[in-house]
Amino acid sequence: AVFLGLLDAHNPKYDDHVVSQVVVDVDVDEGKLPDGVCVPTVTLDLYPTEELEKTFQTSKSIVYTAVVVAIFAFTSLVFLLYDHFVGRRQIKFMDRIVRQDQIVSNVFPAAIRDRLYGRDKEGSQQDLLDTLGGGDGPGGAPLADLFLETTVVFADIAGFTAWASAREPAQVFILLETIYGAFDRRAYRHNVFKVETVGDCYVGVAGLPDPNKDHAIAVCRFARDCVRTMQDTTLKLEVTLGPDTSELDLRVGIHSGQVTAGVLRGERSRFQLFGDTMNTAARMESSSERNRIQVSQVTADLLSASRLSTWIAPRKNKILVKGKGEMQTYWLKTKAESGLQNAADTLTESSTSSSVKEMDEIGDLDGIETMTKTERLVEWNVEVLSALLQQIIASRGQAVDPADQPLSQKEASIGTGETVLEEFVSIIPLKRFDAAELSKRQNASSIVIGEKAKSQLRSYLANVASMYQDNPFHNFEHASHVTASVKKLLTRIVNVDGGHGLKTSNEEVDLVGMAGHSYGITSDPLTQFSVVFSAIIHDMDHPGVPNAQLVKEKTRNAQIYKKSVAEQNSVELAWGMLMGDEYKALRACIYQTEDDLRRFRQLVVNTVMATDIVDKELQALRKSRWETAFADAPTNHNVGLSSEDCKATIVIEHLIQASDVSHTMQHWHIYKTWNQKFFMECYGAYKAGRAETDPSLN
Repeated sequence: AVFLGLLDAHNPKYDDHVVSQVVVDVDVDEGKLPDGVCVPTVTLDLYPTEELEKTFQTSKSIVYTAVVVAIFAFTSLVFLLYDHFVGRRQIKFMDRIVRQDQIVSNVFPAAIRDRLYGRDKEGSQQDLLDTLGGGDGPGGAPLADLFLETTVVFADIAGFTAWASAREPAQVFILLETIYGAFDRRAYRHNVFKVETVGDCYVGVAGLPDPNKDHAIAVCRFARDCVRTMQDTTLKLEVTLGPDTSELDLRVGIHSGQVTAGVLRGERSRFQLFGDTMNTAARMESSSERNRIQVSQVTADLLSASRLSTWIAPRKNKILVKGKGEMQTYWLKTKAESGLQNAADTLTESSTSSSVKEMDEIGDLDGIETMTKTERLVEWNVEVLSALLQQIIASRGQAVDPADQPLSQKEASIGTGETVLEEFVSIIPLKRFDAAELSKRQNASSIVIGEKAKSQLRSYLANVASMYQDNPFHNFEHASHVTASVKKLLTRIVNVDGGHGLKTSNEEVDLVGMAGHSYGITSDPLTQFSVVFSAIIHDMDHPGVPNAQLVKEKTRNAQIYKKSVAEQNSVELAWGMLMGDEYKALRACIYQTEDDLRRFRQLVVNTVMATDIVDKELQALRKSRWETAFADAPTNHNVGLSSEDCKATIVIEHLIQASDVSHTMQHWHIYKTWNQKFFMECYGAYKAGRAETDPSLN
C-alpha cells in the first residue's frame, strides 16, 4: 500500500461498492466518563480501484454462458424425449386396454363385462385373466345366471356349404363378414344380443342380460329384417362373388323360454347359453324353410298376448321334433303379409331408425336390384377379366394407345383357315420371364386399364351372354360357373415334384410370384387371361344337342366344321366379334405385339377345343401327350423348354376340362343341380326328336 496523504482519493463511480469496517473501538462505559469527554471510533471505508476491477474482468463470459445454455438445452431435450417416449408407451398401453375392452364388450354383455372385471361400487377392479382363469382366485365363483324370460333365434344360411365348396377362402369370408355385419347392425337396433356364430348359423337372444318384456317382439322384428337383408345383400354380392350367390337364402327358427347363461371360463372363454330353449330354437331353424321364419307355440302365444296375432300363421302340418315328438309351429309373416303395422310397432321402429340410420346401411345397391341374373353375371365376369388385364399391362410395363398398334393386317390374317380345328397344335410355346424382370414388375392393383377399355369389355361380355342360347345346361350361367372354377384352379397350379407348395398367406395368392413353378403358366398373365376368356366363350351359341347329332342332321355348321362343331363355332363367333372396330381399346389391353396376338389366338383355340371330351381322336392325342410329357423316365421328347411347354399345354387343357365338369367334383347339392339341368337338356332334345335315346331310361 502507498500512503497518498490526508485526502479522499476514491473514485466516485465505486460509491455503491464501499465496504466500511470499524478499526478502532474502545470498549468504555460512556456513563462513567466526565462531561465533555468522548471515546473516539475509527472507521475504515474501502473502495475498489480501476486496477482491481481489471483483475476481475474476463472475455470468457460468452463461453461460460454458452456452456450453461447448452447444458440447459441438453437437459430439456432429455426430459422432452423421456416425456415423448413415456407418452407413446402410455398411448400404446391405453390403445391396448381399449382394444381389450372392445373385444370383451363384443363377446360379453355390458353387465357381464363389469362382473368379469370385478368392478365394485368404489370402481376398483380385478385382473381380467384372473377372473376368466377360474380356480381359487378372485373370480373363482362361476359367472352364471338363470333368465326366465328370453327369446332365442337361430338363422342359418341355406345353401352355404355347397356355395363355399366352389369359392376361394377370401370370398367365403367376404360373404360371411358382409352378412353378419349387417345382422349385427340390426341386432343393435332391435336390442338383440348376438351370442355367437356357429359356422354359417347366427345365434341371437333378447331378454338378457337386461330384462325386456317384449323380447319375443324384438326377436321377431330382428328376424324379419334379417331375411330381407339377406336377400338384398346376396343380390349385391353376386357381382363380386360370382354365380349362385343370389341363390343363398336364410332359414330362421325362434323359440322362447328360460335359459342358463354365463361365462364358460378357461381357454377361449365365451358367453354361452344352455338349456332346452336353445335346443328347441335350433330345431325350429333346422325344420324351417328357405326365406321363412318358423316360431314355436310358446313364441306364438307371446305374440298373441301382445295383440300381434296377425304376425303369425299356423303351419299346416305338425313337425316332428327330436326328443319332443310332434309340435305345432307357426310361420312368422313378412311385413307385407301381416298387413299394416300397429301404432306401437310403427312408433318403436321409427324412434330407433333415426339413431341407427348410418349403421343400418348395407351399401348402395346402385341399381343392382333391378338387374337380371345375366346382367349381374356379366358384371362379375367383367371384374374377373379386368383384374387379369391389369396383370397383363403390369407385365408390359405400360399401356399403349390403340392408335399406335400396327396390328390391323395381322388381326385380319389370323384365323382365316378353313376350320378352327386345323389351328390346333400339340404344344403351345409360352412366354417366360426371368426372375429380375418379375421382381421389377409393377403392382397390378395399381394399374388402371381405362374406362374406355373397361366399357368395351362390359359391352363385349354382354354380347357374349346374349349369344348363349336358353339351354338348361349349356348357358351363360354354366359358363360363369366354369369361369369361377378356372379362376380357383389357376391359383393352385404348382410343380409339386419340385417341392414348391402353395404360399400360405392371408392375402390372395399372387400368380406372378409362383412363376417358374407351374410350367410357365403363372409367369405369363396373357396365358391366364386366355384360359379364363375361353371358359366364358366356350359354349357360345351351343344348340343344346351333341356334336354327333349336329353332324347327323347335317346342319350348316356341321357341314363346315365336320367335327367339334359347337366348339369351333364358339371360337369363330367370339373371335369375330372381338376383332370388331368397337373393341379396339380392349384388344390393345390384351396384346400389343404380333407374338402376343398369335399366342392369344392359339391358347383360345386349344383351350376351347379341349372342352370337346367326346371326340375320340382328340382324347387319344391328349392321352398320348400326357404319357410322354409326364413319363417317369425322360425320353427324347421330354427335355428342354419344349417339355415344359408340352406340360403347360396339357395342364391348361385338363384345367378347362376339370372346370367344365367341376360340378361332378363339388358339393352334392351342386352335383345334383347341374346334373339335373344336363338331364333336362338331354331329355328336351329327345322330346324334340334330336336324340335317339331317352335319358330317363338309362
